[in-house]
Amino acid sequence: MALATTHHATGFERDRAHKGRGAALNLEGRFEAWQREAFADGWRDQFGAEDESQALRTVVTEERAKSIITRNDSPDIPFRYSLNPYRGCEHGCVYCFARPSHAYLGLSPGLDFETRLFAKTNAAALLRAELSRPGFETDVIAVGVNTDAYQPCEKKYAITRDCLAVMSEFNQACGLITKSALIERDIDLLSDMASRNLVNVSVSVTTLDPHVSRFMEPRTSAPARRLQTIERLARAGIPVGVNVAPVIPFLTDHELETILARARDAGAATAGYILLRLPYELKDLFRDWLMQHFPLKADHVMSRVQEMRGGVDNDPNFGSRMVGEGVFARLLNQRFHKACDKLGLVSHGQGKYRQLDVTQFAVPGRAVQGSLF
Repeated sequence: MALATTHHATGFERDRAHKGRGAALNLEGRFEAWQREAFADGWRDQFGAEDESQALRTVVTEERAKSIITRNDSPDIPFRYSLNPYRGCEHGCVYCFARPSHAYLGLSPGLDFETRLFAKTNAAALLRAELSRPGFETDVIAVGVNTDAYQPCEKKYAITRDCLAVMSEFNQACGLITKSALIERDIDLLSDMASRNLVNVSVSVTTLDPHVSRFMEPRTSAPARRLQTIERLARAGIPVGVNVAPVIPFLTDHELETILARARDAGAATAGYILLRLPYELKDLFRDWLMQHFPLKADHVMSRVQEMRGGVDNDPNFGSRMVGEGVFARLLNQRFHKACDKLGLVSHGQGKYRQLDVTQFAVPGRAVQGSLF
């Protein structure tokens, strides 16, 4: 087995692709004071199989968070508050912009991000306390923005469901985004909240090609299953949209119109898209993944990414980081909006996009103070 190859960055452990995992590398995070490099010493050829399979098991650590509502002031993100029940994500999407956040924990944005997870077991209690604070100003809370709130470990912990129950009790409006059919488990809660205009859901569909999906987002629900989830949510009266994100040049961008049409037929009423983002360590993870799975397309993909990102791999600037710049970015944007117009989909950010009702918010048991005038 070939273990080490020359690379422009340090801290790589190069190996074959791991079944059921998105990343093949466990590169060091950018905050580490030292770096590791793999080399062939003969031991792994003899004993590596058992150790390797064991090392790739998912480990979930229960933690007691200090707070649960995150405040956001980014001008190109349409929500003020967000809530993430988990850190890390077993879905293993190789393109996930949240991977670099694992570096803050002293862990790798690579395999660690999808195998070493943290469950905030006190999330619902914290949420109740934060919503009950006298100075809390209600607004829509986006759930599962950084990592998927319905990733596989939610089956055991049900932290997302517990948080939804608290929000329902407080008449707290929320929006959810997911790639998992597990959200169907909570249709009872969501449909009740939807009847009060307190919730909407966005289902991310990156590709309809199961071959691409199984390598790119290995532990998510299959593309066809996500379309079925859209249908079931819509049938239950829950406002649901599709998020074509990320759009990857030369790999998935040709599917944009088809994804929008299939989602509309399933019941989606709204749509959005985001161009591939490659912040920090994600640049190297994604390049390596391309070379492992789509080597003939790798140079084309990265060349087009750079054309849409001002000549570099990633553009962190507000206003352009979500949609890119240049002629190809403008063409993609035109294609998206023309398809939405043709299909009758309302694009995210439009003035007529359905707004949730935040006026119903009330702390249970707290008397509402009347007006003096």
